[in-house]
Amino acid sequence: MSTSQHYKANLRDIFFTLFEDLRIQDEILTNGPFAEMDEDLAKDALRALETLCTEELALSFVDADRIPLKLDGEGNVTLPEALTNALKAYYRDEWEKLDLPTNLGGFGAPAAVRWASFEMQAGASPCLAFYLFGTYIAKVIDKLGTESQKKAYIKPMLDGHWGGSMVLTEPDAGSDVGAGRSKARHIEGDVWELEGVKRFITNADYDLPDNIVHLVLARPEGHAAGTKGLSMFIVPKYWVNEDGSLGERNGAVVTNLEKKMGIKGSCTCELTLGDSIPCRGLLVGDVHAGIRQMFTVIEHARMAVGVKSYSTLSTAYLNALEFCKERVQGADLARAADKTAPRVRIIEHPDVRRMLMLQKSHAEGMRALALYTASIQDRRDLEAHGSAEAVALEKMNDLLLPLVKGFNSERCYDLLAVSLQCFGGSGYVRDYPIEQYIRDQKIDSLYEGTTHIQSLDLFFRKVARDGGETLKILMGKIQETIAAEAGGDVTAAQRKALTRGLGDVQGIFMGMMGKMRESIYHVGLHGNRILISLSELVVGWRLVQQAGAAAIALEDAKGDNRAFYEGKIAAADFYCANVLPGLTLNRKIIEAGTLGLMDVDEAAF
Repeated sequence: MSTSQHYKANLRDIFFTLFEDLRIQDEILTNGPFAEMDEDLAKDALRALETLCTEELALSFVDADRIPLKLDGEGNVTLPEALTNALKAYYRDEWEKLDLPTNLGGFGAPAAVRWASFEMQAGASPCLAFYLFGTYIAKVIDKLGTESQKKAYIKPMLDGHWGGSMVLTEPDAGSDVGAGRSKARHIEGDVWELEGVKRFITNADYDLPDNIVHLVLARPEGHAAGTKGLSMFIVPKYWVNEDGSLGERNGAVVTNLEKKMGIKGSCTCELTLGDSIPCRGLLVGDVHAGIRQMFTVIEHARMAVGVKSYSTLSTAYLNALEFCKERVQGADLARAADKTAPRVRIIEHPDVRRMLMLQKSHAEGMRALALYTASIQDRRDLEAHGSAEAVALEKMNDLLLPLVKGFNSERCYDLLAVSLQCFGGSGYVRDYPIEQYIRDQKIDSLYEGTTHIQSLDLFFRKVARDGGETLKILMGKIQETIAAEAGGDVTAAQRKALTRGLGDVQGIFMGMMGKMRESIYHVGLHGNRILISLSELVVGWRLVQQAGAAAIALEDAKGDNRAFYEGKIAAADFYCANVLPGLTLNRKIIEAGTLGLMDVDEAAF
């Protein structure tokens, strides 16, 4: 195979999830801010984007890994030609408009369609996908900026396809954002001067656009320590005049490129502010609300990382499936003692089938989880801002985001090793894309908040803070599926597995609330297991929901459609039998957990 044309989209499952499972055409499309997009337009757009991703964007995958980025002495970064060509192809066809609301000249696509499109972009070329961030930065300025900031930035950013980055991390602070030392000094109006050094900044420079716009967290002089003392600033590479024209070079300069194990074509930078050149920025909205404003960007980035993860697993699985259908090795296990038995394709071996279904059920389940979360975002946006309904949907979105980011990024890394295993030794070499998939995906459990940060966020901010009310609503939806009697489309075995899994997860949260009375360290020791357990339950629920829809559709299905629906049912059955029972073990481990590990002398490690 040609590794450069590695990408295999699963548009059939994307369509099933959007239009047969979530049925976004009934309550989301053609409504409110999504009035301009109907089912036919959404499908046509995603079909065309699949073609672009598989035939053009995916061609940048190999060069992005093997041709180094170049940094000159003035902070300018040059990309491999293949990446630049892919970006040009993306903008040539105006695909950025799919991400934009109609008031910014876009198609008005709902989040469910936008994230489905991002899945294909990230799966085809993960480095490229994050160079498209400037469009989102323009949306943030449109939402949070002053009128003068909007006038100066939004049109030139969109017309010129400017780049964008989010700038939080510092060398000595890492994930402890509140420990950042970058400072800001007021000049006049909304103009400030910034100084500091930022690290691990994604795509803070590249050579295609005329300008890059950074959203930077810094601490104004005299402001409090910690995250609450931070403010957010619009900091361009080239100063932007009030009429949107470009001025002089600003003092936000890339001073180093990180050398990484994967996603090498993504320009991970050290960004120095105000060293040789003064660095000016505009206070976003002319208000000091930095961490709250930046969380708009952080939550978008976390969703993107979770989608990127399962997009990689999905194409890895489809590559492995193709290989297993073609590779002939060994006799059928039932005839292994017969030396004259014919050799068979490895998909006929039981263990290979197990590995394939493990990947299929998780890739499709994670897609179901992410697009369900996106549909919650859409339903929120259809409600009156600040209404009780909108607030409840926002809380549900907040609860699900750590699952999308934390679970997808953590579990996909494990499962990519299963994808590689299907290839045997061939998977370990560059003839196939799996080894690069593993290197490119590992970052997902590290940036935008590590898995344990997601776990603590889930337990303390998303569950404990509202007394578990949103979690109870989610559990109630799962209970509704268990109790439903819709023509027997949920099987007895699926219902039994969900029932037991629901009880185990409820027991896990109740047990941990009790253990917290002894010490908060219990959450630290078992937070990841709690996150994984809730995620596995929710993924299982979405797979069972999908199996129910597939069972109904199967009655009239023929040919490839029939095989597809049978596969959906098989994936749910496998997951219920092989994944959900593990929740019982997780519950027992958490309930029996002690603090002994915290008493071990560090010298013993």
